[in-house]
Formats: sequence, structure tokens, C-alpha cells
Amino acid sequence: MALALALYLTGPGVLIWIRVVVAALGLGILAALVTLNPHRLNRETRWSRVAGLSLALLLLLANQVALVQLIIDLLYSDSSDAGRILLAAVQVWVTNVIAYAFVYWEIDRGGPVVRRREPRDALPLADFRFPQDEDHDTVAEVAAGSSKNSGWTPAFIDYLYFSSTNTMAFSPTDTMPLTTRAKSLMLVEALSGFVILALVIARAVSVIG
Repeated sequence: MALALALYLTGPGVLIWIRVVVAALGLGILAALVTLNPHRLNRETRWSRVAGLSLALLLLLANQVALVQLIIDLLYSDSSDAGRILLAAVQVWVTNVIAYAFVYWEIDRGGPVVRRREPRDALPLADFRFPQDEDHDTVAEVAAGSSKNSGWTPAFIDYLYFSSTNTMAFSPTDTMPLTTRAKSLMLVEALSGFVILALVIARAVSVIG
């Protein structure tokens, strides 16, 4: 999350004060959450749950504003700004992947603390189905690591991986959305990833031409 905030803060743009405010607010929330759980995610209060969700959504929404600014720059700037715009596109894309991963991580099965602390039969309904959730009836060496047989639950790296594949492949790969909110989030992420890629390629062709 700190990396995503840093990428967002250092992104080029005219609304610098907005970036500073968002980054400062995000770092403040992050510091409070780290203070509550300095080593392992095993403590949660009502405010920390709201704070965690708010932090993820704050970064996500702020980056969508940066995406709109990037689209305007890609469409209307001249070729002398090509390097700056390419850097901005990379920053927005990477921040988008991380921000969506954090949102997925926070909403799925009650959030990271609930997934770690509660027994499986007490978890809220899943928003996503991972391969491990259905591997229990396959070959022994694969079934041993399944959710049912090993108690596996997804970690942040799992959400980061499928967030990155969703924005590159523009569709689910090995992880499937199960709820309306999960499908909606993945749809918007795939569309934003497609827009960035399409406009960057179009811009590159224009500069070369």
C-alpha cells in the first residue's frame, strides 16, 4: 500500500495538492492500521475494518481521477511530452493493479483478519473462487494443498496476482468472481486497463509516425 501511495504521489500532473492530501491521508490511515497489527493480522475493531476499506477505496478512487487526467494527456498533448506521459501511464497502471488488489483483499470473505482468525465454516460468503477452493478431488499432490484439505485461505499475493492478470488479460484467468460487487469491480478494472493499453499504443504509433 505504501508503494501504491508513493507511485500515486509522484505521478506527473497539475493537481499536485490533491495528490499530497490523498497520500497524507492514506499514510495516516495506514500508520493507524499498522499500529493495531504490527506483526500479524489478527486484531480487528469496527473502526479498523472501516479504515482498511476506506484506505483501499480512497487510493482506488484517487487513481481513477489520475486515469482521467492521463487520458486527457494522451489525447491532447504533443510529442515532446511522450516520455512524461509514458511514465504517468506506467504509474497509473501499477497503482491500479495494487489498489484493486487491496480492495479485493479487503472485501473477500470478511477481510484479511476474519480469514486468518475464524474457522472456515464461520467465514462470510466468498466474493472470489480460487483454484485451491476446488482442488480437493484432484490428484493427491494437488488435493493436499486445497482449501478443504489444508485450510488454505487466500493471502494478499493471491489477490495481487489475479488483479494483474485481470488488467492484462481483460478477463478472469484462474480466479472467478462470484458476487455482483466482485464482477463489477473486475469489469471496471479490465476496462481501465484496456483504455490505458489502447491509448498508450495509439500514442506510440502517433509519435513514431
